[in-house]
Amino acid sequence: MKTTLFLSPPSFDGFDGGAGARYQAKREITSFWYPTWLAQPAALVPGSRLVDAPPHDQNVDDVLKIAKDYELIIMHTSTPSLKNDVKCAEAIKAQNSSVKIGFVGAHVAVLPEETLRENQVIDFVCRNEFDYTCKELAEGKNWEEITGLSYRDHLGHIRHNEERALIHDWDAMPSVFPVYARDLDISKYFIGYLQHPYISFYTGRGCPAKCTFCLWPQTIGGHLYRHKSPDAVGREMAEAKELFGDKVREYMFDDDTFTIDKHRAIAISKHLKKLNITWSCNARANLDYDTLKVLRDNGLRLLLVGFESGNQAILNNIKKGIKLETAREFMKNCHKLGITVHGTFIIGLPIETKETVEETIRFACELSPHTIQVSIAAPYPGTELYEQAQANGWFSSNSLVATSGIQTSTLQYSNLSSAEIEDAVEKMYRKFYFRPKAIIPIVREMITDRQMLVRRLREGGEFFSYLKERRTQAKSKQTAVV
Repeated sequence: MKTTLFLSPPSFDGFDGGAGARYQAKREITSFWYPTWLAQPAALVPGSRLVDAPPHDQNVDDVLKIAKDYELIIMHTSTPSLKNDVKCAEAIKAQNSSVKIGFVGAHVAVLPEETLRENQVIDFVCRNEFDYTCKELAEGKNWEEITGLSYRDHLGHIRHNEERALIHDWDAMPSVFPVYARDLDISKYFIGYLQHPYISFYTGRGCPAKCTFCLWPQTIGGHLYRHKSPDAVGREMAEAKELFGDKVREYMFDDDTFTIDKHRAIAISKHLKKLNITWSCNARANLDYDTLKVLRDNGLRLLLVGFESGNQAILNNIKKGIKLETAREFMKNCHKLGITVHGTFIIGLPIETKETVEETIRFACELSPHTIQVSIAAPYPGTELYEQAQANGWFSSNSLVATSGIQTSTLQYSNLSSAEIEDAVEKMYRKFYFRPKAIIPIVREMITDRQMLVRRLREGGEFFSYLKERRTQAKSKQTAVV
């Protein structure tokens, strides 16, 4: 077994590039997801180590001190962070020319040839679901025999092995919790709408929905939801309780759509109630009242829901598969049951106008989830949105993030410029949060929970600093154009 390091490399200050989020960019407030995409293969490789540099404030020098002891280094990358990640790989290679360095992630899964051709420092990339590909690399299996692998051979030629089949036996996948407990400081991970400390993880992969912008199902996970059985999840959560005790205040099931199988979700929730676990999950805005009630009664606190837009034509264009009226009924039920909702919205989807932006802002205020996230449409390679943008000439630039790490708009339409899309993000945040209906629940949280008081004050300062930095970035772009 080769000594193996799984690395989420250092990046922009506040940049969550190595996590499972779809929008890898500097966040409005300090936010870090767990590096589940690396933790899962790390759990398959005995003696390996996982380093998640960004939340642990580790720089390249820190990484170099660790990397010198390893023969095999596997790094998670993304489209906006690739250049930065390559620089880290070059520093590692300069220190030890014999180390083998490979990249994993959606970007390299879609563009293995280009990635290897343009970056000589990378020895291989793992395509599709790469967990067992990483395991076989660590075991020293001949590269030409490893499915799902693209690599540079000893003559410098780029080779692409046959595809690896998707993982179907998820009950056989080891838990990531021992890796978290061994290698990560859980106090370093913050998500604004989750209790702290929290833990996020997957119980399966794949999503039946066909949203044109969504990264993981179109690049790695596929559209078939493959998952662990309720009993296997129950055993895993019991293990988590043994490892972390009462230190963890909330567990987040980060499966793309954890609730797509209502009966499975309910069966898992019954295990969680026995363990007295507070939990949250991703959900679509179409769960019925009875299901919501059962989940709430079994410990559900919060749902993370992608509403995306307040315009039905845009939702139809992106194949969201949700009607606005269905979302309204869903939110009505959540409010009635006392289930907290964090709603996510996207500005700049095909084909946004000033009028549809206003519709989305009004819709968000009408639904009034507890908190929101407003993202700019991100056309990642491998998604249908990317292909549409290329075919229709919607690209305004090829940079998903500025040098500061703040997300920028790479799209523009005949009636809406990229600058107007970026401006709409701040406008939506201000219109949503500067309402009594949004402010009062947050103030109530702060009054009743001292930890939340400290967090919200910090997050408020970060939020206004973020908006200021975004405005500065916009002015710089305008000056450059002039």
